[in-house]
Amino acid sequence: MYGKKTTSFRVDKSIELSKCATREDFGVSDKKLKKDLESIREELGDFQDTLYAHSKYSVLICLQGMDSAGKDSLIREVFKDFNARGVVVHSFKVPTKLELGHDFLWRHYIALPAKGKFGVFNRTHYENVLVTRVHPEYILGEHIPGIHSVSDIDQKFWNKRFEQINNFERHIAESGTIVFKFFLHLSKEEQRLRLLRRLELKRKNWKFSPADLEERKLWDTYQKFYEEAINETSKPHAPWYVVPADNKKEARVIVASVLLEELKKYKDIKEPELDDKIKANLAKYKEQLEKEV
Repeated sequence: MYGKKTTSFRVDKSIELSKCATREDFGVSDKKLKKDLESIREELGDFQDTLYAHSKYSVLICLQGMDSAGKDSLIREVFKDFNARGVVVHSFKVPTKLELGHDFLWRHYIALPAKGKFGVFNRTHYENVLVTRVHPEYILGEHIPGIHSVSDIDQKFWNKRFEQINNFERHIAESGTIVFKFFLHLSKEEQRLRLLRRLELKRKNWKFSPADLEERKLWDTYQKFYEEAINETSKPHAPWYVVPADNKKEARVIVASVLLEELKKYKDIKEPELDDKIKANLAKYKEQLEKEV
């Protein structure tokens, strides 16, 4: 990929987000990036067809990032050539009353992709160790035994939640779900420019909320908790990739390239062989159809 290995974005050891690049300069034109993405996503679409026919694995893609990091447009562009029945996107919002009546992973578990399909989580179960850490009062709505006030939510609580997430991801990986987790690493200045664009372009106004500015004031706090969450939960069976996101086109190519390169390693994913009896009579079936004309 333009002389850079996709594994360089994978988190294999403890990282400091402040030292991770938010922009990757591949030194190629936007036209070249667009053409390469089209080629990669076509291959991904073909792989999805094979995955569906094989029907023993599923693929879960988790996307996290600060507001305006480009998650929605990335989903639109990277999965454009997929069979619509082969990919399901879930965008998790504030938990409903029904969802709060279960443990925090329940709504994510029931949204997992079936075998043969891709699932994309636009914001994920990690909101439960990100937004809730910045706003711990949200935890009180989960009605957890022993948690009566914010003062009851200590570091041991978060460590336990990281352990629960790791166990959840290990379980689904062992059951045949291939897990990818991407953090779209946006700079604070680029977010400022994108929020301004939402205000300046009428067709983008609907995306803006004054709450965006309030959350922006907590930028450093979010970065701290993102860093801890990534370091605590990047595992071989469910790795994190920190993707420079200041340039949307390059971010899309990185994500698509990681998916394609890693999925190609699964040599056992292939179309099933026809039954010997059917295979032996292919010429007969062909002749039967041709005679209809």
